[in-house]
Amino acid sequence: MAVKIIWYGHACFLVDTGDARLLMDPFITDNPLAPIKADEVEADYILVSHGHGDHLGDAVAISKRTGAMVISNYEIQTWVMAQGVEKAHPLHIGGGFDFPWGRVKLTIAHHGSALPDGSYGGNPCGFLLTIQGKKIYHACDTGLFYDMKLIGEEGIDLAILPIGDNFTMGPDDALRAVKLIQPAKVVPIHYDTFDVIKQDPHAWAERVRKETNVQVIVMKPGESIDLG
Repeated sequence: MAVKIIWYGHACFLVDTGDARLLMDPFITDNPLAPIKADEVEADYILVSHGHGDHLGDAVAISKRTGAMVISNYEIQTWVMAQGVEKAHPLHIGGGFDFPWGRVKLTIAHHGSALPDGSYGGNPCGFLLTIQGKKIYHACDTGLFYDMKLIGEEGIDLAILPIGDNFTMGPDDALRAVKLIQPAKVVPIHYDTFDVIKQDPHAWAERVRKETNVQVIVMKPGESIDLG
């Protein structure tokens, strides 16, 4: 069956593989654009890219309620277990692991990663997912880096890229990232949640269409796409 991908705003996605529900960077409760409440979300796995509150979000509460396994770097894995999470799997940059539904590999991301209580959150990361033969690259919070070209050599079916500027890549660098990665499809994220990262995703999409052959999908929070 097709992999269904739902955007909950900011950098939060739910990926339904048919066998498992993967929730990525579950910033829901304090997200003004979230179309759902945290206690309505069901998940089997929760992927956390770094420790900032707008990405770690409701991970601990959702994991405790659903029993979902948290997947993140070693430092965040250790921290969430100390908060009462029962199942967590540690990875680190460049490392991957085969789960029953597919593979997760952590990629580099140029950002920070302090946890809500100020403790060290390890290295921030992006996610390279392999599910049913499809490759999804969620860059998460990052600036532009040339090694995105190497990630693109994996043959990316869907790239998820921040365009908000200020804290991450802005529209110009995100366009350069598309050219490095050359995915089949790209979805812009991490914009409009706060005034400081307001952007026009449709204007960015038009630039991508003019300068590349990549299909751009501008989603609204709550919308889904199928990666067949």
